[in-house]
Amino acid sequence: MALPQTRSDDPAVMEAVRRARSVLNRRALVGAAASVVPVPGVDWLVDAALLSKLIPAISAEFGLTPEQIERLPVRKREQVEKAVAVVGSMVIGKFITHDLVIRVAAAIGRRLTMKRAARYVPIAGQALSALIGYGAIRYLGEQHIRDCVEVCRQAGLRLPSAPLLLGGSASG
Repeated sequence: MALPQTRSDDPAVMEAVRRARSVLNRRALVGAAASVVPVPGVDWLVDAALLSKLIPAISAEFGLTPEQIERLPVRKREQVEKAVAVVGSMVIGKFITHDLVIRVAAAIGRRLTMKRAARYVPIAGQALSALIGYGAIRYLGEQHIRDCVEVCRQAGLRLPSAPLLLGGSASG
């Protein structure tokens, strides 16, 4: 199934996509590196920790953390909540808990299982495990970015052009 587009007519949204993807790439590389470690469970702990920080960081770029949504005017907040329901995101506007990370990771459970099994094949298996780990984190991150773009589009949410949390200090 093809993922929805991330294209938007709003330059601020497209800049948020660029910043979110930059962070996603860096964190997916960290997850891939952890996948090579042959200690059982380390990769899962790293992936869970990465996701628990990555998802709120991406949401923040789009003004969709629980705190940011709470600061919106009531009418705009209702529009965002309605758009989140239509998009069907489990994580936009939610506090990220251990249980929520597990539910999100379950969406790519087969890949993670293959990653764990592949890790025990010398050299090639570790490379495959790293590749699968990178792909799994990238997939979840890209899906979340696309969901955020769609919520912004449906709710008519306008983002400031300055970086929020990921791109350094916010100015303005």
